[in-house]
Amino acid sequence: MAAAKLSDVKNDLSRYVARARRGERIRILVRGVAVAEIGPIEAARERKDDENARLAELERRGLIRRGRGGLEPGILKPGPRPRGRATSDVLVEERRSGR
Repeated sequence: MAAAKLSDVKNDLSRYVARARRGERIRILVRGVAVAEIGPIEAARERKDDENARLAELERRGLIRRGRGGLEPGILKPGPRPRGRATSDVLVEERRSGR
């Protein structure tokens, strides 16, 4: 697998896309760390199929249980706002009083 700096990919994107169209995978590096890949779409579909097969096997063995639906309505809404004194203030007071 080839690797290229992000700045090189930005400057010559069409060349890297052409390489991906020919079936090559290019790993994109930011400050020397791999953060993304460019590759043909067919390879991405195969990886997804492999991932689904791997998850199905783990589920069959009873090691995982995949979700079946979305989140309950309202689950991501913020909770009630705290009232009274801040916990940190109570803790400082307790430590000072020796409790």
